[in-house]
Amino acid sequence: MVLWAVREAVSTVTLNPDPGNLPGGAVLQQLTNGLGGWALIMALVGLVIGAAAWALGAHSQNYHQSFNGRKTVLVSAVAALLIGAAPAIVNFFFHAGQGVH
Repeated sequence: MVLWAVREAVSTVTLNPDPGNLPGGAVLQQLTNGLGGWALIMALVGLVIGAAAWALGAHSQNYHQSFNGRKTVLVSAVAALLIGAAPAIVNFFFHAGQGVH
């Protein structure tokens, strides 16, 4: 009897995320947008520095510098991809979790 009541109470729980329902929700959204902008700027800086290191290493026959430059370019590009895709990734997993019954 108690187990049935607990199960019934748990099965009626719902979740509708809306940051506007909390005080400071708009500020939190602005903060998130600003952090995303700064992260993209840092990814761009890393991409430019990595490309310069790659070019200098390639022209000076320095394999280590060239390899590190390529690695920096790749990491910066993947970081920008993840920053751009972050809302879609979070929404995908949230909606996938909502489908679990």
